[in-house]
Amino acid sequence: MSPNQISPVEVKEKIEARAPFLLLDVREPWEYQTVHLSGSVLIPLGQLHSRLNELDPDKEIVTLCHHGIRSQTALSLLARAGFKNVKNLTGGIDAYSATADPTVPRYR
Repeated sequence: MSPNQISPVEVKEKIEARAPFLLLDVREPWEYQTVHLSGSVLIPLGQLHSRLNELDPDKEIVTLCHHGIRSQTALSLLARAGFKNVKNLTGGIDAYSATADPTVPRYR
């Protein structure tokens, strides 16, 4: 696995351990309302550039979306903006539901 990727199981462990990190959900509001991970912060990908000032560049950030594609784009944007500790949830919330926590609903 690439160093800027994090598995669903690793994210679940971080959540359960109450680790100090930001879970950044870059999906659209309707997707977030359908299902989201507790404690996650929603900033849709299209708004991320204009809302960078809301994020702490020194904090660990894990980006997530439905399947991991938009969140990889978000990771790249954050890295270009100088954020050093950013990881992408591999496979997105769909993989999280399938492999780490089946109580999280899946959607299409």
